[in-house]
Amino acid sequence: MRVDGRDIPVTGSLLQPLTRRTTDIVRVVLAAAWLGVIIAASVITRPEWLALEDSVSDIVGFLTPDQSNLVYLVYGVLILILPFAILVELIIGRQWKLLAGYAAAALLAGLLLSITGTGLSAPQWHLQVPDRLDTFLSQFLDDPRWIAMIAAVLTVSSPWLPRKSRRWLWFLLLLFAPIHLVVSTVVPARAMLGLAVGWLVGAVIVWLVGTPALEVPLDAAVRVLAKRGYTVTALRVVRPAGPGPLVLAAATADAGGDLNVELYGKDQRSHGAIRMLFRWLTFRRGETAALHGSLHRAVEHRALMTVAVGELGLADQAAIAVAALDRGWMLYAHTIPRGRSLRELDAADLPSVWQSLEALHTGQAAHGDLRPEEIRLGADGVTRFTGFGNAEFGASEVQQKTDIAQLLVLTAAVFGKETAVRAAIDALGEEPVLTASPRLTKSAMPSGIRKSVPEWKSVLAGTRDEVREQTGKDKIEADQITRFSRKQIIQLALLIGLVYVAYPFISQVPTFFTQLKTANWWWALLGLAVSLLTYIGAAAALWACASGLASFPNLVIMQIANTFAATTTPARVGGLALSVRFLQKSGLGAVRATAAVALQQAVQILTHLALLLLFSVVAGTSTDLSHFVPDATVLYLAAGVGVGVIGTFMFVPKLRRWLNNSVRPQLQEVLGELGELARDPKRFAIIVLGSAAITLGMAGALWASVQAFGGGANFVTVTIVTMIGGTLASAAPTPGGVGAVEAALIGGLAAFGLPPTIAVPSVLLYRVLTCWLPVFCGWFTMRWMTARNLI
Repeated sequence: MRVDGRDIPVTGSLLQPLTRRTTDIVRVVLAAAWLGVIIAASVITRPEWLALEDSVSDIVGFLTPDQSNLVYLVYGVLILILPFAILVELIIGRQWKLLAGYAAAALLAGLLLSITGTGLSAPQWHLQVPDRLDTFLSQFLDDPRWIAMIAAVLTVSSPWLPRKSRRWLWFLLLLFAPIHLVVSTVVPARAMLGLAVGWLVGAVIVWLVGTPALEVPLDAAVRVLAKRGYTVTALRVVRPAGPGPLVLAAATADAGGDLNVELYGKDQRSHGAIRMLFRWLTFRRGETAALHGSLHRAVEHRALMTVAVGELGLADQAAIAVAALDRGWMLYAHTIPRGRSLRELDAADLPSVWQSLEALHTGQAAHGDLRPEEIRLGADGVTRFTGFGNAEFGASEVQQKTDIAQLLVLTAAVFGKETAVRAAIDALGEEPVLTASPRLTKSAMPSGIRKSVPEWKSVLAGTRDEVREQTGKDKIEADQITRFSRKQIIQLALLIGLVYVAYPFISQVPTFFTQLKTANWWWALLGLAVSLLTYIGAAAALWACASGLASFPNLVIMQIANTFAATTTPARVGGLALSVRFLQKSGLGAVRATAAVALQQAVQILTHLALLLLFSVVAGTSTDLSHFVPDATVLYLAAGVGVGVIGTFMFVPKLRRWLNNSVRPQLQEVLGELGELARDPKRFAIIVLGSAAITLGMAGALWASVQAFGGGANFVTVTIVTMIGGTLASAAPTPGGVGAVEAALIGGLAAFGLPPTIAVPSVLLYRVLTCWLPVFCGWFTMRWMTARNLI
């Protein structure tokens, strides 16, 4: 690179990769989203849009027919010459290389909108001027291909055009929508589609080819440093531009020494704006710093914080220059840090690190992003800091606590958790460390810190446990840093799932209520009472599987909450997870709690099959069970799928390791529990009776529901229907088996001769008693248990 008659060598790549061009990526995403909106509006809500456009046209259509025709002619001429005006602008600006992108954008946009179901459709543009000029112009103004071509070439050319010309050209193109409304016509949907397709095509080409903003103004940066008294002799790329700035090491011929030069472009501005907006939306007030209004303010803040911390004697770098460069770039130059980084220190140096952080907080400053390379120990034994992009002057107590938590994690990763926590307590005292420990969470650790710490999750948890042990604290509750906690998000998802699964039932409510007028409510109350036994039975079985280590009354309450979690998730996995969580909160380890739930499920399945065999024998040979036996093809297909799954787990190394490391210990635990059950008849009987109470209680509720509408089926028949139909429907992927359970039970009752006029309302009443009422109560029960830290 030659600057002012001097040759300055530049080593390293300055080109920003495609995945880091944030501005261009955002443009592509917005264009794709706009295209999706246009397609959805045209396909789904087109009549409503037409009615709205007619109404708006009636309001703004104040021109007479002659005036409307004149406006249409003038705008048609402008639209016709618009692409040629863009081409002339490029030629005047000598942008010869851009002509290929111009042609490719126009060709691709026109080609995409020429694709039809029968092939390519050529445009019907007749250049002979007809008798009416408006007819000639309308073939361009209303053709989506012409609009798409203009939008594509304008999008490609915009970064290279002067700002004033660019704004006028976009104004003329987007004026076609209000022009149509003013002349009292409906905006053609094809033209809006052409605009969206052209924008997307142009955005993709700009992303792939690049813009002038990618050209790094190194010559301007060298001149700025020269004005500050630093003559640059060589530049070396230290870190390519990405989410962060382009960092270069500048060798100088002056006594001031070499410099680090950080260059921020439009992509860093876009990435920073998205990041600040995301943090503002997701983090609670007080957890984030004030938003910066521009890239210039953000870079200026970094330099000013360097100056402010330098006044405290705690900055290992000095700000040299901040300047705005060409094409939207910003320069920030500072001296190179001289001290040793945190990874190069010994455990004996930890007191100095904590003393410097305390001094930083005493000076009302907070760092906000303490990475290992930004903590430096100087030759004089004083620890200083660098990298003040997230630093704040006049920092709040919350921000200072976050600094302590971050430094705890870093020092624990480098020196061990015991040494790190002991050094922090010796330097700051027990109270500051204890009050900062609730911020030892993922949300309080920026991504840069998490990337710099190997196995950061285990380090984070280990540091929190070490603080608890050294301070004698029974438990450390994590602070809620984000606006919405994980529990709140899960509860919202479960509530949405509940609405989804309840919708089919709600649509049948009017008919069902009409049929309820003929029901015998005493039988319905009996069904409700019998269904309550299932909760006691399930609680008793799980209590015995957990060796009586959990509170039985709380287990019964948990079973009510379990109905909500199980119903709103496919295959009832939410209920199993809730049971494991409850047992863990009751003092059982993770493996022991999982094994207890797995044992209860295993005994439940065995008991279910034994009862099915028993009731099938009691029903006698006269009972036709062929209705519930799948076709032979289905059985062969299921067997084939099962063999394929087994083979996959045997031959895929990752799945095989998962079986050995995760499934095998739990399976051994379950088998060991089954062996202990054989030697403990009392405990075994409780589990079996509790499991049987679940199955028989559900069957009893269905039988009482059938009796409420006139009967017609005995208890044995209803039990078989409940067990077989429920088992088949449990394989359905819908939450709570909604739809599949009703269909299976109604079909089973009909197979045994029960008329649909009784079977349908009976099954719906059964589902109200055993599903919907418990789910409604389970929601409030789960919130009550969550508030009391039981789950």
